[in-house]
Amino acid sequence: MRKIQTQGVHHITILGADRQTSIDFWEGVLGMPFIFDQPNLDDPEEGHLYFDPGDGRLITIFTNEGRTPDATPVRDTVGGLHHLALNVSQATFWQVPARLDARGVSHSGPVDRGFMDSIYFRDPLGLRLELASYRFEPPEGCRHADVMITAHRIRVARGDDHIDREHLADAIEDLTRTRHASLSEDRGPRNPYRR
Repeated sequence: MRKIQTQGVHHITILGADRQTSIDFWEGVLGMPFIFDQPNLDDPEEGHLYFDPGDGRLITIFTNEGRTPDATPVRDTVGGLHHLALNVSQATFWQVPARLDARGVSHSGPVDRGFMDSIYFRDPLGLRLELASYRFEPPEGCRHADVMITAHRIRVARGDDHIDREHLADAIEDLTRTRHASLSEDRGPRNPYRR
């Protein structure tokens, strides 16, 4: 038996209502360019809209003009989607509450996750969304996941409850030390201010 190795999320498809509600939300609220439009090849009664969430991957929506938006929260159930998290910069993140408030959209306000900041709200169809913003940038040549696994190992070794800023900073230092060469034999911390 062998693994089927994945290499990232290809796309996510959501069952939407009418076409214009999808365009107004995904492009008009979240700024995702509307890049592709065709029929749903499995159901000629539906459209299939494609949006770019900012990383070149795709969010797609099945639409049908006979379906109307229903903002009733999507039920939390085993096997169901709890939320869809989308990445935003720190600059954008701190603008989110005011921009949702301007539309009358209820939201959680900023939530401290230690390694990132989050804001939760629902789309016009009741789907819970999270706008998430990492509090760090990985060292050159590393991914966010590299920092996260390193910070996790540091946290566990120290017996801490959850990843926080100190673990991230130490993980970034560790990754830089192990992945980026230096001519120095001793790369330990020093204090050049005490002479």
